[in-house]
Amino acid sequence: MNLKLIHFPLVYFFILTATFSSCKKSTHKFTSPDSNIVVELTLEEKTPAFNLKYNNNLLIDNSQLGLLLSDTIFGKSFVITEISKTSVDKTWKPVISKVNSIRNNYNQWNIILKETDATQRTFEIIFRLYNDGVAFRYNIPEQANISEFEILADKTTLNFASDVRWWSGNDEHENLYSSTLDSIPSTVKTPLVINFSDSVWGAFCEGAIYDYSDFIIKKCDAQHSIGCDMHASKGKTGTPTSWRVIQLGQSAGALLESNILDNLNPECKIKDTSWIKTGKAMWNWRVWGYKTHDGFEYGLNTESHKRFVDFAAKNNIKYLLIDADWYGPEFEEDSDPTKAKEGIDIQNFLKYADKKGIKVILYLNDVGAKRYGLETILSQFHEWGAAGIKYGFMEGTGQEKVLHTREVTRLCAKYQLLVNFHDLPIPPSGDTRTWPNLIAREYCHSQADAKRSYWPETAVSAAFINMLTGPLDMANGWYGLNNAHSRKRVFQPIPGTVAAENAKLIVFYSGMTVLPDAPEEYEKKADLFECIRNLPDNYDEIKVLGGTPDTYISVARKKGDNWYLGNLTTRTGRTLNLPLDFLDKSKTYNATIYEDTPESHFLNNKETYQIRNVKVTADMELNLKLAPGGGSSVFIIPE
Repeated sequence: MNLKLIHFPLVYFFILTATFSSCKKSTHKFTSPDSNIVVELTLEEKTPAFNLKYNNNLLIDNSQLGLLLSDTIFGKSFVITEISKTSVDKTWKPVISKVNSIRNNYNQWNIILKETDATQRTFEIIFRLYNDGVAFRYNIPEQANISEFEILADKTTLNFASDVRWWSGNDEHENLYSSTLDSIPSTVKTPLVINFSDSVWGAFCEGAIYDYSDFIIKKCDAQHSIGCDMHASKGKTGTPTSWRVIQLGQSAGALLESNILDNLNPECKIKDTSWIKTGKAMWNWRVWGYKTHDGFEYGLNTESHKRFVDFAAKNNIKYLLIDADWYGPEFEEDSDPTKAKEGIDIQNFLKYADKKGIKVILYLNDVGAKRYGLETILSQFHEWGAAGIKYGFMEGTGQEKVLHTREVTRLCAKYQLLVNFHDLPIPPSGDTRTWPNLIAREYCHSQADAKRSYWPETAVSAAFINMLTGPLDMANGWYGLNNAHSRKRVFQPIPGTVAAENAKLIVFYSGMTVLPDAPEEYEKKADLFECIRNLPDNYDEIKVLGGTPDTYISVARKKGDNWYLGNLTTRTGRTLNLPLDFLDKSKTYNATIYEDTPESHFLNNKETYQIRNVKVTADMELNLKLAPGGGSSVFIIPE
């Protein structure tokens, strides 16, 4: 069912709204723990609405709340019967996250509305205010007069008090942006990054997607207005919707430092998480057809896979990802994922990899999973000793896809398998808190995927947009940039510099950092590859040192006493002067810088780089020059 159904007689539909029988306006004020975010909930006429202020700036004005239902005839008059407040301030340790400790500090208001007619059914709106954003969701509580329903549409709107600049992801295409909200397309993907002013940034996204269709953002008729567009979803009372989330910060980087999406999700449902390990992975898919100096040509066979494993074992790499076709042509129904194709001895190979200390991720797509039984396949993978799956090309729309994602993730956890979703997955929504075996998604334009390459400006903007939602798989870390498109699975030249490719591995967080190039390409630049070899698999802290979605990004990640900086620019070369005041003031550090040369360029001089060492302290600035489309990585280690 889709939104076209709303042309049916109105008796079958009702927008969940609330009014007092006297039609007097009622206003209720909610504040964040630091009081810098203020929401005013108003009830007037038939529509509950809200205003949002941040640091005394009115951002959202008179914006509608509610859901459109079918198959249920509700009354047309509600009163608020109860508003309850709870406050939480706790700290928890994530299994998979960009930081090692997260503070969950919020004020929450549960607003109960009741019909004034004889049925007296109830509806609930829940607001949760953090210091870095606002989240709200809807719930139809368990009650006598209704048990099941169907949501046809989300009536939430955001009416901006003034025009704003915006950016959004665009599936497997270049990201979108504009200087005015009124130029937004009819629909765009979440998250929508919003620039209100020099000191006010925001993002509209979705948290804790579990039971109903996810939504995309639609353009509304009113000026400076957007809403939520979702597929029809069936529901039961007592099952709340996902969270509609408005992140807020004083810079674009502050949004990346936020943990609001993680906090909006339930606690971890996996009792024993000791088997869940983040790490780097070699990948066979883009290396097909690569010819080495000793005459070997990589292909889909066990001999090639062993070469990947041997390289990984020597270079601080935990995994090998074996992609599609290993059990037969991936879209043919008789390709059985419990049996490897001829030329691949999967069981003995997994034993070989295990002896080398390398774990293997196996590809599985929707066709094979549904034909041969998802749980049967996952049980078999576990018995063989596989560490996880890459799940591709999930079919279905809306709620079907959400529920199947949850089933795949749950069953993977049952059989101690990691899962990396590809090919237009549902959005990340902080759900790695609940299911930390969900280590990555291709919720982005991954390099060379869909037979296209992305440009430097999408690399920068994706860090501020796509990465807001959770760990990504972008296939960064190409070294053979000059000849990559001569391979069977690379269809366009890859724009960028090799120094930028290293930097992306620091800028973009993933539970599994998938390296797309051949071992021999990394060996050719062994001094540069030291950067990748020595990157931690997880971090303790993140600081965004500067940038905007249309200029550059500079990210600092901490592990122990060490800091790792990643810097990327668009097609415009630039010089960065980065203050190092986040360092320990009592220490002197050695900084190793992997960077572009003065001649580097993302189109015609991709593989030149230089490495230099300097001593730094907290009272210094670090001077870095980024080539057009380039970048740099900096390891800062105490003496």
